[in-house]
Amino acid sequence: MPSGEPLSPQLTELGYYALSRHPVTPAELADEAVLADRIGLGTAFVSERFNIKDAAVLAGALAAVSTRLGIATAATNHNTRHPIVTANMGATLAELSGGRFALGLGRGIAPLWQVLGLANVTGAQLGEITDILRRLWRGETIIGHDGAIGSFPVLHLGVTLASPPPVLLVTMSPRTLQLAGRIADAVVLHTFLSAEATAAAVSTVREAAERAGRDPNSVRIWSVVATVGDDLDEQDQLRRLYGRLATYLQGYPDILMRANGWHTDDLARVRASAAFTSARGAIDATAEAAELAELAKVIPREWVRDCATGSPTACAAAIDRQFELGVDSVIMHGATPTELVPVIEAYRAIRSTRRALPANPGSVALPLSSGVSA
Repeated sequence: MPSGEPLSPQLTELGYYALSRHPVTPAELADEAVLADRIGLGTAFVSERFNIKDAAVLAGALAAVSTRLGIATAATNHNTRHPIVTANMGATLAELSGGRFALGLGRGIAPLWQVLGLANVTGAQLGEITDILRRLWRGETIIGHDGAIGSFPVLHLGVTLASPPPVLLVTMSPRTLQLAGRIADAVVLHTFLSAEATAAAVSTVREAAERAGRDPNSVRIWSVVATVGDDLDEQDQLRRLYGRLATYLQGYPDILMRANGWHTDDLARVRASAAFTSARGAIDATAEAAELAELAKVIPREWVRDCATGSPTACAAAIDRQFELGVDSVIMHGATPTELVPVIEAYRAIRSTRRALPANPGSVALPLSSGVSA
């Protein structure tokens, strides 16, 4: 952190995705994080792609260059690592960050697992790996495990963590939302959920927590809002809005359609477009200007209705409206900390009193020594 640079009061309820643009330049991560820390953003989330976005490496870099910033994987996948490797990753990052790290897990994309020769991730596996990780971080030795995630003669980490990392689940599936309500410390929803879908997801998590005998408010819920300001050039706006949505429709269209109650005939029109059928990879990374313009025409406007778009004031208002849906925190997706500076300033001007939350994105419980205020 440069000396003499004042730290703005931290907005622990707000986060951003690190390195959210394509193509990715990992070296930009450090300057992003330093600025995010200075302007008061709460958490940097790391999404993982199997190119040059390794979640453990990026999270470690975030811990090294920031002082207050919460850090979370959102998400990594347990099926790509041995349980001890995942436990080691979580333990190391928890210690390195001084308790600012949360381990975010998700199902991932089924077609990708098929290409890589890996089995699909199930809810049973997510529940089992969460339990095993917590036991390992408590210092337990697990002998002869044989379950949903596989068979392991001995699992032992060799340390006992005083403050183990929270576990958050990244999902929009009703069943996994219910699982999260039963077992997770926090939940990250999904970009491009409508206001109605977000409110329904919140209810699903809270109700499942209550049925499991938990305090419904003990699960921290993050919504994810595509944030695309009008200061960007038109092609960049289209890429971050319609290009990114089209990319999700490449990977897991059915679940996104069901979550939002979108009509399948609209999806058919999107899939029939030349921009979709001629895609050369992830659309948000490869589409050209004409293809992005075509996507903007065929994707229904209501599918991006609840995104944060327009002026900084309009973006801030859209972010603030998320809290009316029952979420605790909001990730502003697709914008860098530099691009978020005017949005943050506009948000501070309209921000109402919020429940005080810790910097760790997987927790709602403030440490006794915390100076965080609403």
